[in-house]
Formats: sequence, structure tokens, C-alpha cells
Amino acid sequence: VPGDSIDEGLYSRQLYVLGHEAMKKMATSNVLIVGLKGLGVEIAKNVALAGVKSVTVYDPTPTEIADLGTQFFLREEDVGKPRAQVTAPRLAELNSYVPVKILEGSGEITAEMVAPYQCVVLTNATIPKQIEIDEFCRSKGIYFIAADIRGLFGSVFNDFGNDFTCVDATGENPQSGMIVHIEEGEDAVVTCLDETRHGLEDGDYVTFSEVKGMEALNGCEPRKVTTKGPYTFSIGNTTGLGTYKSGGLFTQVKMPKILHFKSLKESLAQPEFFITDFAKWDRPATLHVGFQALSAFYESNNRLPRPRNAEDAATIIGLAKDIHKNAGGEDELDKKVLEALSFQATGDLSPMVAVIGGFVAQEVLKACSAKFHPMQQNMYFDSLESLPKEQPSEADVQPLGSRYDGQIAVFGKVFQEKIANVKEFLVGSGAIGCEMLKNWAMMGLATGPEGVIHVTDLDTIEKSNLNRQFLFRAKDLGKFKAESAAAAVADMNPDLKGKIIAHQDRVGAETEDVYGDEFFAGIDGVTNALDNVLARQYMDRRCVFYQKPLLESGTLGTKANTQVVIPFLTESYSSSQDPPEKSIPSCTVKNFPNAIEHTIQWAREAFDALFVNPPTTVNLYLSQPNFVETTLKSSGQHHDQLKQIEKYLVKERPTTFAQCIEWARLQFEQDYVNEIKQLLFNLPKDQVNSNGTPFWSGPKRAPDPLSFDINNPLHFEYLMAAANLHAFNYGLKGETDPAIFKKTVEAQKIPEFTPKSGVKIQINENEPVANDSNDDEDIDAIVASLPPPSSLAGFRLAPVEFEKDDDTNHHIDFITAASNLRATNYGITVADRHKTKLIAGKIIPAIATTTALAVGLVCLELYKIIDKKDKLEDYKNGFVNLALPFFGFSEPIAAAKQKYNDTEWTLWDRFELNGNPTLQEFIDYFQNEHKLDVQMVSQGVSMLWSGFIP
Repeated sequence: VPGDSIDEGLYSRQLYVLGHEAMKKMATSNVLIVGLKGLGVEIAKNVALAGVKSVTVYDPTPTEIADLGTQFFLREEDVGKPRAQVTAPRLAELNSYVPVKILEGSGEITAEMVAPYQCVVLTNATIPKQIEIDEFCRSKGIYFIAADIRGLFGSVFNDFGNDFTCVDATGENPQSGMIVHIEEGEDAVVTCLDETRHGLEDGDYVTFSEVKGMEALNGCEPRKVTTKGPYTFSIGNTTGLGTYKSGGLFTQVKMPKILHFKSLKESLAQPEFFITDFAKWDRPATLHVGFQALSAFYESNNRLPRPRNAEDAATIIGLAKDIHKNAGGEDELDKKVLEALSFQATGDLSPMVAVIGGFVAQEVLKACSAKFHPMQQNMYFDSLESLPKEQPSEADVQPLGSRYDGQIAVFGKVFQEKIANVKEFLVGSGAIGCEMLKNWAMMGLATGPEGVIHVTDLDTIEKSNLNRQFLFRAKDLGKFKAESAAAAVADMNPDLKGKIIAHQDRVGAETEDVYGDEFFAGIDGVTNALDNVLARQYMDRRCVFYQKPLLESGTLGTKANTQVVIPFLTESYSSSQDPPEKSIPSCTVKNFPNAIEHTIQWAREAFDALFVNPPTTVNLYLSQPNFVETTLKSSGQHHDQLKQIEKYLVKERPTTFAQCIEWARLQFEQDYVNEIKQLLFNLPKDQVNSNGTPFWSGPKRAPDPLSFDINNPLHFEYLMAAANLHAFNYGLKGETDPAIFKKTVEAQKIPEFTPKSGVKIQINENEPVANDSNDDEDIDAIVASLPPPSSLAGFRLAPVEFEKDDDTNHHIDFITAASNLRATNYGITVADRHKTKLIAGKIIPAIATTTALAVGLVCLELYKIIDKKDKLEDYKNGFVNLALPFFGFSEPIAAAKQKYNDTEWTLWDRFELNGNPTLQEFIDYFQNEHKLDVQMVSQGVSMLWSGFIP
């Protein structure tokens, strides 16, 4: 991130999560990561992708073969070489804006070595070493994080100093709303318009604008809120501020929050636990002592407890009891958990690396940016329920000298073979898909003789993908995602070569010849890595039909959810649905906007109405025989379409760019001057309703026409974007030189506008939309004026294809300018290009940290599916918000049961008939076998037979 500029092409999705200010702060932060086994490199990968000033790594330890089970930047030829030396060059490829450096040294890290950095992360370090580095960091104002993974257990500790300022604890957009009344008094209650809940919470702060009668509140210092109801809140004393008359907006103000952190030494004695699973409320206390016991064991023996060794486990339990007793602990420790921690101490699992690595990387970004609330202060996470039903013996978990030894130490060799022979279908290879394939490669999924991974994605790689889809590099731009991702993970784990089949097909009804009976018979399950609900629902239906387990996940900024769908056990993905998005009434968009979202939608619709639909209609006229006759017969829009053709092909067809400028200037006058004058002619500012209340009140804001000024930057931006897009429609060369625009506009005469009587304005959503056309105009005359298509053989207009990610094509420029001009008409606060692009482009905010964590949770569930667990309580759906932070887990919802006669059934059941029965045999089968009468037989929408019809 050079200087103050941010590469919006690369960071576009992440910018909508963190914002410009947070990313600028990150761009001044140097981060040190100590330890480059799986966890260290996962943290480094996510931090480098996010865009800090630099990432420095330290790990002079020689690479071991077992490291390759989680450390995705190591290769077999690296064994024996220092981890940092071989990892740093591959890390550096992730983001050209983030230098990756190697901290030189040998042996353990020392306090003096961490001095130049703003944030230090320790992984795989003993407790005494953590305390030493933490004490030094506290004294120097350096943010400190320690993290560790032991099999299915993970720990994280944060120390951001005595007074850490968090500028935005949640990252949510500030609430705002319209006011209908404010009381005068010591605990004044504000009442909001009853269209929308205010969304505030106790302790939030608000300020005001456009209040009449209590003008002192406008722009006031933020006032603390106490909520009284969904539409009311109190703001303290308003005595002496006058009497409220009308209007007003409240806007939430994000107030800085000062957080106090204890040192690690203090936290060992008095921990503050962050709960990751409320069903395991008492487990953090046991693990807090257990991780200390592991460290003490290592210090005494220079090794970790051996896998599933009872003697070492007994020693760990004894050490834990002593540590607990010396700390004054009185509650009972969970011996089974401590035993499992000892058994798995040498274990290293890629899904756990992804969960803890994603979480810690986000904490690093919080430290560097002050955006989002840091975790306070001790986090312990486990997924013990992922262990196989038949737990391995001590002999089964001994190392083989292979890359999978870290996983074998937890699950055993027998289970590793099951993992290797899985046949899985991955749908999508974007951000989630890349992380999924990386985890599967590390796990050794499908590397056995029967294993196979199918991955499909029809998209190609774009620049914005490089910030989150870490398998791709700049050299891959334009290539198919599925192919590139498959090649990248086969390079990470050569055991996968020949085991991944890449497809470029969209999953849907049109590809059921590819993904049909034979295909689904050859796979064990499906993992979705999709970005839209319709595709997810389709794959869900296929999984129900073929009775295959489905792993589902999704992210939205710092939020993530995971869902597991198990045949005959859980409901399906489609069994429950989110409520539909609230739409904006058309009358609000067209005539009565009161929020920037309304004007952005208006501008997005104007983009299509000016640069997409008319050229498309003209091309239909030129290319389709009898288009006019067909159009005249169609209902509704024939007159408008013919007028559109006449306008774009005859009356206003430009031949020079100067004429495009003139067209844009007239369009400005039409939309921001004449339309507003007509609206105010119909509905003057002093208009009253039938009950005597002002018409222009509440959500209806009275507009004002604009006066064009070529020297106004907003007016010029509109003119330039509109003229260039119009020129594109006609294949004319565009211009951006202000002098050309100024010369043309100054020579142009703008017709005077006089409002017309009898023009209907749509006031309510239920009223028909006003038709501005004069339907009595002679259609025959319009048709006669059109040139015959044969006279324009080969001529076509070029409809604009909306593309939000090209900053040179004027698309977002036009929508931003058009929206902000309309916002100016109505006195609405304008939005910058960044926010406009988010809303108009329907961009889903995304960041690599959340993706990594979500995929880790999915893969922990995949272990359970491979083990064929058959109890609902064995599985977990996950809900995470890294900004708060928050973890929530729940059992999947059981498949709903129905009943006929004495038979219970769920969506997973079906009637299966062998052979090819006649209709009578079909009816007899249900009667004889199930005591059911068939009353109708249909295929699709066709009724083949009915008992009601003779």
C-alpha cells in the first residue's frame, strides 16, 4: 500500500470489511510471526493477504517431513532446510505490496529481537518464553499474541497493553433514521418513524440533524442512548432546548472504546476466558491448566507427551493438578479432557490450523488497525467430537515418517486410510473453494487408490480474486479457477496428482447429463463453495435426491456460518430460508427518496434505461423480421419501445462525440431540473394532506431543482461519464479533456421548461406507475419515420454490459454521479464512489481470515462424515463473527417427520420401484405394499393419468 493510495482492484472486497482508515493504519504496521509450522504460516498468509506494511518471519528450525501435513508452503525437497528460509519466498508471492522478510538468528527468539515490530505473534513456544516476550512487548507498547495447536485443541492469548483504543467494536454500519417527535424534559424520549426499527442498543451514542424547533440538537455532541422500545429511545436532558416542531434525523456515532489487558503472567493466575462453545462452558478452565502442564512437561523432558501414551498422560494430569492447586483452584479438573490433550499433544491438523490461524490473523489486524473488538484475553477451542467412534490404539497412532504423521497422531493409520479413499465433489473454487482444497491436500483427502476429488467452477481468475483466493497468482489471471486451483494443491501435495478432476460446468438442470446418476453414484459427498443461494438450493436438492451428505458454508465480511446436512438425520439446507430482502417501494425510488440507498437504486435503474435497454431494443428492431408487428401485438410497452427506437436511431443518433456531450447535458436538465420542477408543480412545498398535515413531511423530503455548473466537479463527472457511455453505444471515440466538454456546453442552448398540467405522479406503492408517454400520439407516424432495417444492414448499437470492477469504463462513475446529483436534489448526504459501488454492484464484503476459519470448521465436520457418525449431537452447525468476536455452535435441526398410516417419513425417504411397471402395476404397488391410493400420476407439469377422469 504505497503512500496513502490503496489498490482497490486488489483489495475491493476487503475494503468493504475494514474501510480505508483501518487499511491505512495497517499499512504502517510491521508484524513479526515466530514459528513457521502450519499455524504460523496460516497466520502469516492471512496477514500478508490483508495488506500490512511488512511481515517478518522467524523460524531457523530445520523442516521435518511431518511439517508438510499442515505447512502448505513446504515441499519434500525442503526437509532439513530452515523453515523460514524456504517459506518466506513463497509467502512473498501472495501480495506484491507486502514485503516478507526473514529475521536472522539461531535458537529461540529473544526480547531484543522483537523490538522493531508493532505486533508480535508467538506460535509453538513454551509458557516461560511467552511470558518473557510478553513482558518486553508490554514495556515497549508492542501488541502481543501467543497461539498454539495440539491435535484437536487450540489456544490463543492476547495482550494489547493497558490502554488499547478500539475505534469501532462491531464494524456494523451506523444506524440512522427519521424522527417524528422529541420530548422536552430530563429524560427526553425520541420517537422514530414507525416504518423502520431504530436498531440502537443501550449505551450507543447518537447525534441529530434537520430538527426543527430544537435546533440546538443539530450537530450536537453525541448523546448516550437508552432504548425504550423498537421505535423509541431516550437521550437525557433536553430542558431549555425549545419545543419540537417537525423533521429531524438521528445518526449513530461510533465512540472509541478503551480496553485494558492483563499481562500473560497475571492472566495465568486470573484468566479472562473467551467462550467459543457454550456447551463446553467449564472446559476452558481445564485447558488453561492443561496447556501449562504441556509446557512444563516439555521443559522437563525436552519432548511432548507420546501419542496415546498412558504413562505420559498420567504425568500431564499430575502436573495439571499441581498447577491448579498452586493457583488456588478448587474446582475439579476434567481428567478425560486432560488425557485427550496429552494423547494429542504431538498432533497437528490442517482444519485446526485454519480455525486458529484465521482467528489469530484477524486479531493481528485488530491490533494494527484498531478496527473491531479484540478477544479478551484467553481463548481455548477444541473439537474433541471429531474423534472417530472407534478411537485408535497407541500402536495405531505411531509416526510413519510421512507427511501425515501429525494427523495420524490424533486419528490413527486406519482412519488415515479412510480419509485417503474419500470421493468428494467440491462445487466452486473461489475463496472458500481454494481454502477447502488446501485443507484437503494437507489432510491427504482422496490420495488413496479409491479416492478422487471433482471440482467445478466456470469462472476465470480476476485481479480482485488474488486478495482472498490464495491459490492464485498474477500469472493465473484469465485462467479457469478450477484448473488453476487443482494444479496448485497438487503441487502442495504430489499424492494428489491424477486425483483431482477439474470441470468448468455450472451445476444446474442444464448439466444433469454430466452430474447425473452415474456421477453421484461415484461420490461419497458434496461440499459447496458457492456464492449464491439458488445454486446452493439446487445442490441441496441433488444431495437429497441422491442421499448424499452436504457440507455448506458462507461468509459475509467477518461473519461466517457452516451447516452440515446428513441423510436421514438432519434437515436439508433448503428446509429453512432467510427472509427475503426488503425492497424499496417504486414510488420512493421515483419521487420520494430519503436515503442514499434510494438514489443509488434510482441511478442503477437509470444506467440500464439509458445505456442498456434502448440499444438492445434498437438491435432487435434491426435484426428480427417483423419486429414492429410483433411489438405492436404485445401488451403494455409497445409505444415506449417504438419511441425508444425512434429516439436512438433517428432523432438523437449522434455522429460526433460533441453531440454525445450535448445529449448528456440535456439528460442532466431532464433528470435534475425539469423532473423536479414538474414534481413541485404537481405537489408544491406548501401542499397539505386531506387531514391538514403537510404533505412534505416524515419520509417525504421536498426536493429542489439544480442549476447546471460545468465548474462543479459533480456536474462535470456526470457529464463526462454519461457522454462517454452514450458514445460507447454508437461506437464513437470518447474523451475526458475538460476543455472539450466546456467548449461544447457553453455553445449549447438549453430549451426553457414549463411544467405541464395533467401529469400524474405516483404517490403510493399501490397506485399504477405514471406513464409519461402520450399514448394518443400517432404510432403509424413513428413507424413511418423509422428507417427500414435493410437500409442499415450490419449496423448495430453496443449495449453497455455493467462491469463494476473496471475503474476506467465510466460505469460506477456514472452511477455515483447520478445518485449524488439526485441526493443533492433531495438534501440527502451523498455517498463516495466506494459505497456506491458496494450497493450498486451488490458486492459481498469478504476477507481471507473469515474464509480460512469457516473452512476449518467445515473440515472438522468432514472428519465426522468420513467416520459415518449417526447421532445428531455428533455434528455442529457454526456461527461466527470475528469482529465482536463471537462463536456459536448448535446441533443441526433434525429432519421433520411426517406420517401416513403407521409409517413415519422425512424428506430423505422415497418409494423405489424396480423395473418398468405398467400404470396398473404402479397403482397396484402402492395399494398392496403401502395401503395408499394413487389419485394422479404426473411428470413435470403434465398430468398423465387421474382417477377422477374416466
